[in-house]
Amino acid sequence: MKEDEVGGPPNRELYALLHISPDASDEEIRRAYRQWAQVYHPDKYQAPHMKEIATENFQRICEAYEILSDENRRQIYDIYGMDGLNSGLELGPKLNKVEEIKEQLEKLRRMKEQQKMSPFLPSGSIVANLSLPQYLDGDGIMGGMAMTSEVQSQLSKRNTIVIGGNLGVKENSGGGVASAVFRHQISSGSSIELIGSLGLRSLIGVQTTRQLSLHSTATMTIAKSLHDGSINLSNSWTRQLSDTANGNIELVLGPESSIGVGWKMKDGNMSAGGDVKFGTHSFGVSARYTRRFSSKSQGRIVGRFGSTALEVEVGGGRKVSDLSTVHMLYTIGIRGIFWRFELHRGSQKLIIPVLLSSHFNYALATGAFVIPTSIYFILKKYFFKPYYLKREKQKTLENMERTASEVREARKAASKAQQLLANVANRKRNKQQETGELVITKAIYGSRKALKKGDELTETNDELTLQVLDVTLPLNFLVNDSGQLKLHDGIKKSGIMGFCDPCPGEPKQLHVEYTYSSERYQVVVDDYEELQIPQFAHKI
Repeated sequence: MKEDEVGGPPNRELYALLHISPDASDEEIRRAYRQWAQVYHPDKYQAPHMKEIATENFQRICEAYEILSDENRRQIYDIYGMDGLNSGLELGPKLNKVEEIKEQLEKLRRMKEQQKMSPFLPSGSIVANLSLPQYLDGDGIMGGMAMTSEVQSQLSKRNTIVIGGNLGVKENSGGGVASAVFRHQISSGSSIELIGSLGLRSLIGVQTTRQLSLHSTATMTIAKSLHDGSINLSNSWTRQLSDTANGNIELVLGPESSIGVGWKMKDGNMSAGGDVKFGTHSFGVSARYTRRFSSKSQGRIVGRFGSTALEVEVGGGRKVSDLSTVHMLYTIGIRGIFWRFELHRGSQKLIIPVLLSSHFNYALATGAFVIPTSIYFILKKYFFKPYYLKREKQKTLENMERTASEVREARKAASKAQQLLANVANRKRNKQQETGELVITKAIYGSRKALKKGDELTETNDELTLQVLDVTLPLNFLVNDSGQLKLHDGIKKSGIMGFCDPCPGEPKQLHVEYTYSSERYQVVVDDYEELQIPQFAHKI
């Protein structure tokens, strides 16, 4: 699914208006429409202002029903939202069949993908090796440098060309390689690549990839060296072991034959992996573990052991902007003691390994780890975090000013909808209270940061209260005859009748407190997350 500005699925406001799932059947859509039409039909209200509010909301319900009950228009809305419907794709003699609409939408999607790829930004990296011992010996601090770059161009729907190269310099020697890859997509499950390179490792080759099954993929490569005429043949197989893990086997035949086995796993905020490789002249084992502490920071530990390496690497990274991430890593092993700084921006990387010592020294090894770590946490606590919080607060205020008129209108519309729901909601609440069943005692929807302030929302704090909305009444209205409440997964809650978006562009949550069988419960869910109550897990 395409994601919105805060990382959720596309807005499904029409489904929210009818309080149905995006997978609802035609019968469920009709039933929901009849129920809401009874609530909002203008003929039910005598007072002029109530009749006006009812008419406005009744028209919204009718529009939602007209779109979702039409198979073609619903399909366009599911993919492109209201923008797709307003583009005219839903009308006309040339787009009467669902298959024709699918084909047209697929063409538009491909055009958008091609526009994104042209111009295509190149990817690459710069590695600058620095050496402190060399500098102390008076030989300069630069130990060597390497650069790689690659640019990809989509020639057609099935054909892609990739051109790249790398240069390396160390002391008084250097060299480079220029390469080109032509990729042809034979089908949705198979492709072939023609590979060629000139320079230190001149070769020509062919690589084919094929999806063997839903969970398995195989790749075979054959390459011939233009220097000594040797031929390398490699085969690899990848298998999806579970929803969160996959494994692979690689076999290489040639002057440097080897066999390797590896695995990767990613689950929530944790990822791990490892591999074992045995060759004719070498062997190696490695393992890595990464833990994501938040959406912006992570820690990592890596271990390597083999005929050419024996080292441990620890460190972490932090996202400093939408496109940029900074990493700092500390490595200790038989090659020496290193710091490594990395700046990742988009598909570009700047990597600076710093050799502190080529010999192991307890004092230096300890200081090289403890001192930078201490400095980082001090700077984070007293400088970076206060600055970040100040900047975020300023951005929130600017966003509130920019969307103030939009939010005012949305709040008015939500208030009007709640007026129509009030009688039925209060009647339901009283009935549930008498029988000791589900009663929503407090429900607040809005900014995640504002909801975390909790107690401060009860005080006079205009900045916080402007970012949340009391939705106790509409949730009591949505409690069904069985004494249960369900908000569907994948639907932005601001589209529910009586709700609105009090802080556009900000991540939002829904905080609900309720009673059931004289017991108190509490739950907090994200904007697009499913909510089903009552549940014993919510008990306070």
